[in-house]
Amino acid sequence: MHIGVCIFATEYAIRIDELAREAEARGFESLWVPEHTHIPTSRRTPFPGGGPLPKEYAHTHDPFVSLMAAAAVTTRLRIGTGICLIIQRDTITTAKQVASLDLLSNGRFEFGIGGGWNADEMENHGTDFKTRFRRLREQVLAMKEIWTKDEAAYHGEFVNFDPIWMWPKPAQRPHPPVLLGGESTHTLRRVVEFCEGWFPRGRAAERVLTGKAELAELATRAGRDPATIPVSVFGAGPDPAALDRYRQAGVARVILRLPSEGRDKILPLLDQWRSLIG
Repeated sequence: MHIGVCIFATEYAIRIDELAREAEARGFESLWVPEHTHIPTSRRTPFPGGGPLPKEYAHTHDPFVSLMAAAAVTTRLRIGTGICLIIQRDTITTAKQVASLDLLSNGRFEFGIGGGWNADEMENHGTDFKTRFRRLREQVLAMKEIWTKDEAAYHGEFVNFDPIWMWPKPAQRPHPPVLLGGESTHTLRRVVEFCEGWFPRGRAAERVLTGKAELAELATRAGRDPATIPVSVFGAGPDPAALDRYRQAGVARVILRLPSEGRDKILPLLDQWRSLIG
């Protein structure tokens, strides 16, 4: 089982390029960053974690810029979005960003995506909260057309374009793996239908274990080999017993969450957590 780390990359945290170098040097498999373009000051949408919204949500860097900085100073470290809010993004532009990052990193990108939770943030991008998952599905399918075909077209309810040319194509073939976040049965069905991996949160540890079995059943029923749909647990804690449970259950990757702090706090944590790498 691989061990990665994630962080809200902010202007007051350790620089993402330094973190990438230090994580790779200690043997971590991957580095992940989340995305919020902004946070509306109305705070109309409650924070799902309860309590006040943490400061870093309004300060996080653009994920693709951050990950390119991380890729430029490393050679083995995989880089990923955890998660990219594609429902707030232009589909064609995002397809180009993903392909460019994957090509320039020599095929090290993991595309973690999700439907998001902040309704008023989405509204500022013209996205309807109630239809966000229908939009997400079309965006993924359209991007896969762009990544895999010299002339790509897509005609749907939310994404609609006639044949286009767009390069570069990703280094990974047929394209970088798309990992879908969430823990519901609806999420698992979407994973089976149009994604390459499941991306549950570590705070739902028991659901990860029951969901893995449910995912295998849904995949088999749909004619997919469950072994080809890896599970990556996002934002887990550094608990050896919990990690052992994930390992025994066949989880492919666990991503430990670092605080959005400076190097004086982050580097000792990396030194401490390196012992968890099996």
